[in-house]
Amino acid sequence: MSFQAYLDAVEEKTGKTPRTLVEEAKQRGYDAADVKAGVIIAWLNDEYGIGRGHAMALVHVIKKGPRISAKHVGTTGAHRDATDVLWLDGKATRPS
Repeated sequence: MSFQAYLDAVEEKTGKTPRTLVEEAKQRGYDAADVKAGVIIAWLNDEYGIGRGHAMALVHVIKKGPRISAKHVGTTGAHRDATDVLWLDGKATRPS
């Protein structure tokens, strides 16, 4: 599963775009350097029923922003992503 696919699945489960969830996390102070991933994972699980793997994709975006490693960009494997910048504004608005 690609990094973007994890975020798309979170959107499907919650009905909220990744950007909306990132903003909620920031309002709670979860983007602070001293906040551990476990705190964010627990919040996402308790509030939205999101599992650890999908939550970790959001943790990355909350803590580090939408840019990811280009390691899988342009590859043909299951983990391939189209670009090294994740789309946070919802599947329906993603450019083709």
